[in-house]
Amino acid sequence: MLSALLFASCKKTETTNLADWPVVISYLMPGQPISVKVYQQKDITDTSTYGNPITGLNITLSNGTQTITLTETAAGNYTYTNQAFLAAGKTYSVKFNYNNLAVSASTLMPAKPSGYTESVSSLNLPLTVTTTPGVTEVPALTLKWNNPDSLYHVLVFKNDQDSPFNIHGYMNSAINFTLNAKQAAYYDIYYRTFNYLGTYSIILYSVNKEYIDVLTSNANTTSQKLSNPPSNVTNGYGIFTAMQADTVRLTLTQN
Repeated sequence: MLSALLFASCKKTETTNLADWPVVISYLMPGQPISVKVYQQKDITDTSTYGNPITGLNITLSNGTQTITLTETAAGNYTYTNQAFLAAGKTYSVKFNYNNLAVSASTLMPAKPSGYTESVSSLNLPLTVTTTPGVTEVPALTLKWNNPDSLYHVLVFKNDQDSPFNIHGYMNSAINFTLNAKQAAYYDIYYRTFNYLGTYSIILYSVNKEYIDVLTSNANTTSQKLSNPPSNVTNGYGIFTAMQADTVRLTLTQN
């Protein structure tokens, strides 16, 4: 899901300097290896996910008191394996030079979600879902968590089955999907949300506003709106952000 946030350059109104900016993609998560991927911009007619990887960069990452140098382990992918470097409450800054420009970005590591619960751990889905005008629909599932500081949250539903059964037969229905919980401390889920049976991992991410900005920008993009998505990278495009996660599981059946 996270890597599905795509960044392409729309060069319709850009200058040559802007066209030379790199695209940076990085999601910092405690317990996961650090990875910063850097690409060239791709033309709007290019159907590939990203442009060509940019190699040979000297990329540093700082947590405010310590600075490390990332290692290029694959073309355009710069990594660091010591997971102890990432901790909640610290601000992380990435820096490198490209095309005679100082490229940089910063992000705050949010706190790990706490008190994350689900109202039920299994649901037997009805054969059909109908709504009655004027009657409030009852949630099938409520997800709750602590959020005294009104942090941003995102819910990712990931089906754990190899070949989940499509209960409605809709050809274009998504198996896995993402919901923007914004700054709430709960989210109501309805029967009509689900199209597949099996066990779902429901991952709650605490995220920063730069991630929400990109998520909502992707959701609103149309072929008539050719503009660059939001970015928190100086002298570059893309996203450099941090997040933490907790997971519950939900089993969906149908008799």
